[in-house]
Amino acid sequence: MQNRSAFSHRSWLFTPASRPDRFPRGTGPGGTDIVILDLEDAVAPADKDDARFSALRFLGSSSARSFGAALRINGLDTPAGIADIAALLQSEAQPDFVVLPKTETPAHIRILDRLLTSTHKSAGLIGLIESAAGLKEVEAVATASPRLRGLLFGAADMAADLGASTGWDALSHARGRVVAACALSGVLAIDTPFFDVHDGAGLESETIKSIALGFSAKAAIHPNQIATINAALTPSAAHVEKARAVLRENAKGVGTIDGRMIDEAVARKARRVLQAAGFAG
Repeated sequence: MQNRSAFSHRSWLFTPASRPDRFPRGTGPGGTDIVILDLEDAVAPADKDDARFSALRFLGSSSARSFGAALRINGLDTPAGIADIAALLQSEAQPDFVVLPKTETPAHIRILDRLLTSTHKSAGLIGLIESAAGLKEVEAVATASPRLRGLLFGAADMAADLGASTGWDALSHARGRVVAACALSGVLAIDTPFFDVHDGAGLESETIKSIALGFSAKAAIHPNQIATINAALTPSAAHVEKARAVLRENAKGVGTIDGRMIDEAVARKARRVLQAAGFAG
């Protein structure tokens, strides 16, 4: 039986919290799996208070319960971030996820975990790895709390911190570290947005590279990017059938398909394909 929840975290769309007219009204804009209401980079300092009020009011309403909703707060080392957390804890809002920018130590995750637990908030945590300090501690961050659901790679800030370009080759090592940390703890690896909203071919190419590296989700900054991301991250019928064939052969012991030896390592990859397609196995 197909299980939609197994592949409901492919695409994560950033939406400015200062623009309530863009908040989704139902299943989410453009078919995105998760909408991120952004209180950080997308909101000017003068608009932080109004954006916080709008986001929390929306996240406490029935409109936010028919799709995945996340809240990106400001950094824990900023007055705006402290205000975001205080307001969230005192509100009726129940986001599915809280996204923490500049996650640089496991303590950042543990602090948020304790605060959310103290007020009976069920939100999972997404750590945003976007600095050299965060990359240094990425394995410890990935295992910091059972509440952690994933790590999101932030290319723009990481490139600025490293003095690198935002191109794929320049950041491939950093991406690989994030993927490996996520594999270590069994949490979701989410790749950075592709920033040119008019370059569909570039988006598709980068998403395919992300999948090949081990990412199982990708963020977006515009609704027109979602269909490409979802399509790339949803295995085709042919891939699903091949994965099933691999598992059937593996159940007999070591065998071959199309001349390729089938062992447990190949079977593990086949199970991941079926999970990504929304099947239990």
